[in-house]
Amino acid sequence: MSAPTKVKLRVKRQDGPGLSGYWQDFEVPWQPNMNVVSALMEIQKKPATASGQKVTPVVWECACLEEVCGSCTMIINGRVRQSCSAFVDQLAPNGEAIVLAPMTKFPVVRDLVVDRSRMFDDLKRVHAWVTLDGSHALGPGPRQSPESQEEAYPLSRCMTCGCCLEACPQINAASDFVGPAALNQVRLFNLHPSGKMHANERLDTVMGDGGVEGCGKAQNCVEVCPKEIPLVDSIAEVGRQTTKRMILGWLLK
Repeated sequence: MSAPTKVKLRVKRQDGPGLSGYWQDFEVPWQPNMNVVSALMEIQKKPATASGQKVTPVVWECACLEEVCGSCTMIINGRVRQSCSAFVDQLAPNGEAIVLAPMTKFPVVRDLVVDRSRMFDDLKRVHAWVTLDGSHALGPGPRQSPESQEEAYPLSRCMTCGCCLEACPQINAASDFVGPAALNQVRLFNLHPSGKMHANERLDTVMGDGGVEGCGKAQNCVEVCPKEIPLVDSIAEVGRQTTKRMILGWLLK
């Protein structure tokens, strides 16, 4: 079968925050091993629709091009994923139009770019970092066992891409659920030998409104996570920790 000569893209566009969205169709030259990002770059070179109408270039985000930064997340053919690892030949083997849209759980900035500030606000909310006592030399830190390192490593792969929040039915306008990514960070930093110092602070935060009780156990998050993080296991582990904190916390005061 001969290789296609054109790639068809149907893109949902929005000219600014709060404005109505609309669809535009594009055709770009096919290239071997082409991904969605390179197809969007072709539109940038010649911003015109398939019918020849000149338009502004489609706006999107990308940085690493190797599924590490998380910035190029969008909905591709109805599924949230990274556009850098979405290859044209796999998405449209018979020349079908590839449908691109911004994530729906975040405010749209423009076209395919969304504002993921809520994710970073939630990381602040759950104290997702290790606190250092000044910048002076503190000496060697506490050792972490190989078993603990092995448990922590897959949790540390989170790139705050937003896929898990987009797929989670509990993330909606009527809910203040922090989502799987933040709860996974609670587990990660509670595992850390120095991070444990603030474990109770993190647990107290996610025991409140919007915390771990907000999970509906749909498990969509693990299905879409590009880094294969065991998010359901993390939520379950944080649930166990909060239960223990609730029952025994009065003994620790």
